[in-house]
Amino acid sequence: MAVLLEACVDSVASAVAAEQGGADRVELCDDLLEGGTTPSAGAIDACRQALRIHIYVMIRPRGGDFLYSDTEFRVMRRDIAHAKDLGADGVVLGLLKPDGTVDAERTA
Repeated sequence: MAVLLEACVDSVASAVAAEQGGADRVELCDDLLEGGTTPSAGAIDACRQALRIHIYVMIRPRGGDFLYSDTEFRVMRRDIAHAKDLGADGVVLGLLKPDGTVDAERTA
């Protein structure tokens, strides 16, 4: 059984280092001290240009909990579209309901 190595990175330099170190893919974030937020379009584009491995983009408009307002959810949908347009291979996100269960409807 093969093991997939994913590295959580917050810069182009760290993404390149992860690839050189043997990562199969990266999870590109901003603000890892806050638990990771959505990276800039420029960072996504620069990583896509620099890497041969898969790039998964964190979609998280802010730190804190994973209960998002309708406005934040609209922002997340736009960020997903931009990440796709910039060549991301996928996204990483989490959406919860107030009772702590996964918000399957909005996650879909």
